[in-house]
Amino acid sequence: MVEIYDVIIIGGGPAGLTAALYAGRARMKTLLLEKATAGGQAATTDLIENYPGFPEGIGGYELTEKMKQQALRFGAEIGEIKEVGGLEDGEGLKLIRVDDLGLKAKSVIIATGAEPKTLDIPGVAEFRGKGVSYCATCDGAFYRDKVVAVIGGGNSAAEEALFLTRFASKVYMVHRRDQLRADKILQERLEANDRIEIVWDSHLKKILGNGKVEEMVVENKNTHDRTDYRVDGVFFYIGSVPNTEFCEGLVNLDEREFIITGGALDTNVPGVFAAGDCRANLLKQVAVAVGEGALAAVEAEKYVEENFD
Repeated sequence: MVEIYDVIIIGGGPAGLTAALYAGRARMKTLLLEKATAGGQAATTDLIENYPGFPEGIGGYELTEKMKQQALRFGAEIGEIKEVGGLEDGEGLKLIRVDDLGLKAKSVIIATGAEPKTLDIPGVAEFRGKGVSYCATCDGAFYRDKVVAVIGGGNSAAEEALFLTRFASKVYMVHRRDQLRADKILQERLEANDRIEIVWDSHLKKILGNGKVEEMVVENKNTHDRTDYRVDGVFFYIGSVPNTEFCEGLVNLDEREFIITGGALDTNVPGVFAAGDCRANLLKQVAVAVGEGALAAVEAEKYVEENFD
């Protein structure tokens, strides 16, 4: 007999873990599916300074591990999977195709987050894992006393550029505009750090090397002049792409493939909700994801109570 869950949560970042915590406390039969280490991208962040309750900041892995333990404490199950192959709306129940299994649930919360965006330029794919990285916390220690570049101008780019100065002798920050989008406090820290040099109004055009990253070519968008920089690593922080491929054709997505929801985080499919970075929201932050995870779980509980005996 196939086991039927009250709610299946797809994705184990802050939104998914919070949803599992709330669903577990509501005594819903809860399963959280995660294809990597629980915690999502937040777990790879060295220091989270803007999550309430931690005035000195807290490591991303430490914070999300606490969330995971809380969810487990209240009875949520956490299953490690390869990937979700599809989501179907059945006769009242939702069918989730996972690996070679079909799991059934009365409600579903999609909290699959997003993956770092990349550039389709020469050298990016070739040198991934050989100097091209998307996680300074994971790979920063490999660049002790070396020169690296960070591509981007938002909070993530600024935070990781600052983190990389713990190891690298020099950090170039390549930004396509003449002003950063990062919070003012981060901009002040960048300006005060003599290991960081910002390359303004510029685009990365190619990455070169022999077996590993050795050089990047940057073009000024105003003058079109190109400059070669000797670098040992290039880290990308230029936005994100939602992990929503598996639910295309079922739930409504916007033009960037983020999930469209109503005010109760409900999708166009009754009983299917979305929370966190995979949703079409205005701010991709841990605090937002946590709040959305809580709301999605409460709404899923209401849905199950109203539609199932």
